[in-house]
Amino acid sequence: MIIEYEKDYLEELYTDGRCSNKKYRFQKQVVAKYQKRIDTLMAATRIEDLFVFNSLNFESLDNGYYSIRIDYHYRLVFKIRQEGEEPVITICIVSDITNHYQ
Repeated sequence: MIIEYEKDYLEELYTDGRCSNKKYRFQKQVVAKYQKRIDTLMAATRIEDLFVFNSLNFESLDNGYYSIRIDYHYRLVFKIRQEGEEPVITICIVSDITNHYQ
């Protein structure tokens, strides 16, 4: 999958491992797991590839959004869209990191 980031801080967290905006600073363990989850999304060739990982707790949310677990407290929310008639290229738009239990 090709990853597009809806918010700049999400791309910054993935590429740099930290964010310059203090509002979006997370613990190092959360950032490392976030980066691992983005790598998992990149490695998937289709959405069904994510179903086999029970640890992701893949969920379909409202309005075409999906989520996977980063850790016990945080979830990665994203959207998926197809490009072209062939379901070969799936673009994953990473929307947000949310604290699932707040």
